[in-house]
Amino acid sequence: MRDPADLYELRPDPPELARPVLLVALDGFVDAGGAARQAVETLFAQSDAREIATFDIDRLLDYRSRRPAMMFDESTWTSYADPKLALYLMADAEGTPYLLLHGLEPDREWEAFTAAVRQLAERFSVGLTVGFHGMPMAVPHTRPATVTAHATRRDLVAEHTPWLGRVQVPGSASSLLEYRFGEAGADFIGYAVHVPSYLAQAEYPRAAIAALEYVAGATGLALPAGALEEAAVETDAEIEQQVEASDEVQRVVRGLEEQYDSSVAARERTAESGPLLAEDESALPTAEELGAELERYLAEQDNGER
Repeated sequence: MRDPADLYELRPDPPELARPVLLVALDGFVDAGGAARQAVETLFAQSDAREIATFDIDRLLDYRSRRPAMMFDESTWTSYADPKLALYLMADAEGTPYLLLHGLEPDREWEAFTAAVRQLAERFSVGLTVGFHGMPMAVPHTRPATVTAHATRRDLVAEHTPWLGRVQVPGSASSLLEYRFGEAGADFIGYAVHVPSYLAQAEYPRAAIAALEYVAGATGLALPAGALEEAAVETDAEIEQQVEASDEVQRVVRGLEEQYDSSVAARERTAESGPLLAEDESALPTAEELGAELERYLAEQDNGER
């Protein structure tokens, strides 16, 4: 493998930091409800971002699978949305510096990419890395946001009850990054915020708020989500209007509520440390089965507004 340093370029006068937190939010993998995207937009709005390293996107991106947008005006091309993957220096509401790795998830050279990020983490003496995104789940919007938490050491997420047992899923650059960090003995926590499956394709600010709260709880960073609260209130009201307008939709939501409540109640009764969802998930209604009717309804509502 080539030198990982060939994959990125450090900006002049890189900062000297004392064990900062590194946040990771990459576009291109699962992000139900736009949880990570909205959270990152909030972080950029709260802080002046200083770009301290950029990655060679030409080596990492498959342009034919994710074509950048271009603007054509009558007889000429007028703009090009440059794809980007960069490391930023940010500050929380109390002025504490932290790092944010954000941009397009690499399509290629995952091993070189993870090695490059490890090199940057060592260069800036990163103490803890935290990744986050939204994940569709058979949960109702009427219950508190939950999360699948995972980490390179179990004690880093000991306060979180597992929702899933042993499963095989498609890999992602973020997941490989966490895995390789663990092999190197570095601390990495990942949060997959659960988004109701019927809202996975919509903007769901509650998921972004939850993501910021989980990250803040793990890192001690002051990451206020007040800017998202107004949008969340409006979205909540729209969801309730749509649910109230259909008995069929209400039935689906009640089914999700019953599954959620029974799973939590069973966990509290047994006080065991196992996953909330049974390993034999064939006995449980899937997100697709429980959410199909509501997804169709919301899609029809959305199409009617356009």
